[in-house]
Amino acid sequence: KIQLMASPSNDSTAPVSEFLLICFPNFQNWQHWLSLPLSLLFLLAMGANATLLITIRLEASLHQPLYYLLSLLSLLDIVLCLTVIPKVLAIFWFGLSSISFPACFLQMFIMNSFLPMESCTFMVMAYDRYVAICHPLRYPSIITNQFVAKASVFIVVRNALFTAPIPILTSLLHYCGKNVIENCICANLSVSRLSCDNFTLNRIYQFVAGWTLLGSDFILIFLSYTFILRAVLRFKAEGTAVKALSTCGSHFILILFFSTILLVVVLTNVARKKVPMDILILLNVLHHLIPPALNPIVYGVRTKEIKQGIQKLLQRRR
Repeated sequence: KIQLMASPSNDSTAPVSEFLLICFPNFQNWQHWLSLPLSLLFLLAMGANATLLITIRLEASLHQPLYYLLSLLSLLDIVLCLTVIPKVLAIFWFGLSSISFPACFLQMFIMNSFLPMESCTFMVMAYDRYVAICHPLRYPSIITNQFVAKASVFIVVRNALFTAPIPILTSLLHYCGKNVIENCICANLSVSRLSCDNFTLNRIYQFVAGWTLLGSDFILIFLSYTFILRAVLRFKAEGTAVKALSTCGSHFILILFFSTILLVVVLTNVARKKVPMDILILLNVLHHLIPPALNPIVYGVRTKEIKQGIQKLLQRRR
């Protein structure tokens, strides 16, 4: 049984030194069964992203800006998975529900910062496709390795700086008595609710920062594809429009996966009074697992150069 670090009735001001993560409080008997599909998805995500990174690293024909951006996306996916899923599986298999203060807030920082890093990477990739289709002659001079390096620094620094106050504000709250988090992860609001202080500022900052970062990225993605569609509709040569759009297909599918799952998580959290808590927890976990598993597979299946690179990689091992 899970017990509190301090009994609220006897010592409600005693400081809390660690948290206890309780996954699916109403259906804990399901955890062992749920661990199997989560483990398979985790192995799929790790294996697919590692294969993609190795293929891009070893195949000279893939040493291009677009594939470097795809490598960045794979690295972000790997870090997100490693931050969330091993701890969830440790809870399911071994009952290791305790998590220290530093580990909890580090997990919170990575989850809050890497999510907008991914959306920002999608935005840069959309700009890459915009230049490739709307300004093909200028593409080699605009989308260079130096551009990718600067974009990567921008992606990391912007989102790390804007999201860092979230775990900092949460860590500065005073925690006394309760230390049980009804979640599989150290989500900001799940942790903040345990504090004895008012966390309104924390909640407002997360809302404003999150929607500013994600909203600006999706607006730019939408504008990029609007200009791409306008340019494609002007193509007169037969088959040219289809060929141009096919180069955006993989990227568009990834954005669709990312935005759909994010939208489902947001809507269910808005309607949290009508949606069971266990469903919300499951969606939060899957949000950190399904896109990382699907992203490399979509690009691997739909991109001829990557498929050829993987085939060469497999032939080398033989």
